[in-house]
Amino acid sequence: MPTPYDAIVIGTGQAGPALAARLAKSGRKVAIIERKRFGGTCVNVGCVPTKTLVASARAAHVARTGEQFGVMIDGGFRIDMARVKARKDEVVRQSTEGVEQWLRNTKGLTVMQGHARLEGPPGDGPKRVRVGDEVLEAPEIFINVGGRSSVPDIPGLSDVAWLNSSSVMNLDTVPQHLLIIGGSYIGLEFAQVMRRFGARVTVIEKGPRLIGREDDDVSDAIRAILEREGIAFRLNASCLGVSKHGDGVAVGVHCENADEQLVGSHLLVAVGRVPNTADLGLEAAGVAVDARGFITVDDQLRTNVPGIWALGDVNGRGAFTHTSWNDYEIVAANLLDGGARRVSERIPA
Repeated sequence: MPTPYDAIVIGTGQAGPALAARLAKSGRKVAIIERKRFGGTCVNVGCVPTKTLVASARAAHVARTGEQFGVMIDGGFRIDMARVKARKDEVVRQSTEGVEQWLRNTKGLTVMQGHARLEGPPGDGPKRVRVGDEVLEAPEIFINVGGRSSVPDIPGLSDVAWLNSSSVMNLDTVPQHLLIIGGSYIGLEFAQVMRRFGARVTVIEKGPRLIGREDDDVSDAIRAILEREGIAFRLNASCLGVSKHGDGVAVGVHCENADEQLVGSHLLVAVGRVPNTADLGLEAAGVAVDARGFITVDDQLRTNVPGIWALGDVNGRGAFTHTSWNDYEIVAANLLDGGARRVSERIPA
């Protein structure tokens, strides 16, 4: 027989833990399930570790440019990338353990670790969720499983060693020449970080300008800032191909000219993210997704199945820490406080 709960939260990103705690405080019997690392994208592979690296990179940049301000560093300085990584790992560890400890110490909340899959049934009744050999059942299900780096269909990519936005943060040496496919937010953040650590960096973008979602003047200003720091750009790279090149990697950027290649020691692919919905058993519960795999939700974050909500990156209504947190605020207010809050009313900052 399934173990009964009043509510089940799947995933411990920005929205899930806070919502689980509010539900438990309201008197509900709540289970929260985490497959791998507590805290979700932001804590483990997003804002927390990246901003930790940004802080180290800024320290390096200030030291390198100190002479402009009359600050002299006799004998120069060096980057100890292993120590940079160790500091980042420690900050992440503290954050992750803090989230887990908070959840495990919350009265009325059961914490489970394992891969959760919906087992239906579709409709208005209680929904079942399997975690390993155990089956849970609840009338309210909240999905907060986030996303991951997408893998583009680039010829030759499977034949070379390459990095995504998570694995690049595990480097314990500075790349000699980092090639980055993707000229948007994630790619450019790592471009500046690694350049400030001393790497040669080239950003390869298929479009005619950087960060295509921004206005032209914003794009131009960002490019000018990064070029002043020594980052190179290859725009309009409309036909990409990847191959091994000695101990490094080559990226072809022009179909009609096979000889036009950029060669580097490392390759970072940063071309967006996809939701973690492929292995949730959504079809068993009848939960609808869009063409990109994001869970379809209404203006109050309800899915097409009564009793199931989707929060955070997985619903495609925002891919930021603050939008995920606002998803929690919307659901909690509507479900527990008699509110009528809507996603369409929020003003992204």
